[in-house]
Amino acid sequence: MEKSCDAPSRQSLRDFTEDYWDIFVGVGSILLSLYFNKLGFGGFATFFAAVGIGCLSLSVSEVAEILSLRLQEPYGSLVLTLSAVVVEIMLLYIILLQAFTNPEVIETVKGGIISAVIVDMNVLLGIAVFLGGLKFSEQEHNKETSSTYTTILYVTGIALLVPSLLNEVSHEKNAVFEASVYISLLLLFFYVIIIIFQTKTHTHFFKQTARSRIFRIKRKMAKKEIEDDQEDDDDYIFEKFSNLGLIATIFVFIAIIAMGAEIFAMDGVRLAKEYGISAGICGLIIAIVAVSPEIMTAIKAAKNDEIQRVVNIAMGASTVSILLTVPILMALAYASGIRFELNFNPLEIGALILTIILAWKTTDDGHTNYFEGIAHLMFFVAFAIIAAYY
Repeated sequence: MEKSCDAPSRQSLRDFTEDYWDIFVGVGSILLSLYFNKLGFGGFATFFAAVGIGCLSLSVSEVAEILSLRLQEPYGSLVLTLSAVVVEIMLLYIILLQAFTNPEVIETVKGGIISAVIVDMNVLLGIAVFLGGLKFSEQEHNKETSSTYTTILYVTGIALLVPSLLNEVSHEKNAVFEASVYISLLLLFFYVIIIIFQTKTHTHFFKQTARSRIFRIKRKMAKKEIEDDQEDDDDYIFEKFSNLGLIATIFVFIAIIAMGAEIFAMDGVRLAKEYGISAGICGLIIAIVAVSPEIMTAIKAAKNDEIQRVVNIAMGASTVSILLTVPILMALAYASGIRFELNFNPLEIGALILTIILAWKTTDDGHTNYFEGIAHLMFFVAFAIIAAYY
């Protein structure tokens, strides 16, 4: 009798742990980072801050995913990417504030902006497409989605060349700064147009094709499986929240993340300077910490044969990472009295444009396979090696 009573309790504990481990580990890690920071152990403080940011960013992603499922595509992916970019902007801004005592961090922040796109388009898309390709051989998505996003990103990459080119041809410093402001405003205007295009006039460009939906239904959506999923979801406390409650929860998590981000910025920047870590590698670390929840979401989607969701998240997040992050960081830097310019180095701009071209080539036909995933991962490893020595 005791055994039969203990079994449900152990199962309940296991379910509770699976549902909420990220919150407990995240909050615990942030507290440990604060503790080690007070003791002066910068390495431990930075490590636990990164773990805390990653885990709580996953919590933000999971809550945002509930909200996104209620809203459907393309609004669903839009919510996911916006929730992720808020964490990214906050992390980069807190690092940018270190420029008052260490001006070199501005290069790290610029590296972080470009690295977010590199990680989204190569690590996230690469791993998800690779794992999805291993399971399903070939997966189909709406080719209009990738075509639209790669066009947006290509135009954006060319726009970011303007301040960089002015910086290379001996213009006055004010010209580079003014060009950066104009480009930021142009990117923000472009983003408004894209939102209208995505959510009003051409929503069908960002939805799964009918053929793929039938394919998924036949292979994945048996009635029993759906019922089991619904029963599991009912036990997850955030499923019971209203939309407003979910938004409030996201902001609470982001506020806790901010505490860890401050420790990560202060101790991380000091450690990077002490050990001579390049700005490129620092940018990659920041991007991976910020993007890790999206990577988990994309992997889950790919394994469920929802490659459309993967494309929406990877390319949508990349678009938002530039079109929103750049103007918002420019505004925050100006308000804080920090001179922030968009004169990216040749490696960053070159890697950005080559990433966009690679994504266009691997997704333009509306089909993906594991080889295309490997291609993106190979590109990322090559970029990381160059960034370490640049």
